[in-house]
Amino acid sequence: MSSDPKSAPTTDSFDVIVIGAGPAGYPAAIRAAQNKLSVACIDEWKNHDGTATFGGTCLNAGCIPSKALLESTELYHRAHEEFAVHGIKLSGVGLDLAQMQKRKSGIVRAMTQGIVALFKAAGVTGLHGHGRLLAGRKVEFTAHDGSRRILSARHVVLASGSAPMPLSSTPSSGWEQPFVTL
Repeated sequence: MSSDPKSAPTTDSFDVIVIGAGPAGYPAAIRAAQNKLSVACIDEWKNHDGTATFGGTCLNAGCIPSKALLESTELYHRAHEEFAVHGIKLSGVGLDLAQMQKRKSGIVRAMTQGIVALFKAAGVTGLHGHGRLLAGRKVEFTAHDGSRRILSARHVVLASGSAPMPLSSTPSSGWEQPFVTL
């Protein structure tokens, strides 16, 4: 066998392979492992800094970061606009956007590290890279470094996630290209 990691793929076998580690994929992988099945969960998400992580669009760039920032802005609004009605007087209320972003990033980091811990506790094999469904209950896994493996499974779960959709009623935001492709 060649020492080149991009040479012919090796084969690994699992009871279940889940393609996608977002809010549908990672719980499916954990539940299958809790039922004593051997499980691999593949996700290709990469952060802007190039680090690979589980959680998909929702956890890394969509729902969770948005909710964290919305909570911060709601608290600012309430302190600025509503507290005086309750007899609470504040002066010098201001925004520290860098701190808001830091808090949001900390929440996302804690949640993605939580998925890794849950995978470890349940015995899920987490794989960072691209999964491509093949015939015969096989999946071609290409790691971020370009190395390839052919995985086989009795069951394959497709939980490949979401892609932003442009709205005709709003100007282009530059999000027309999907984060995740199959």
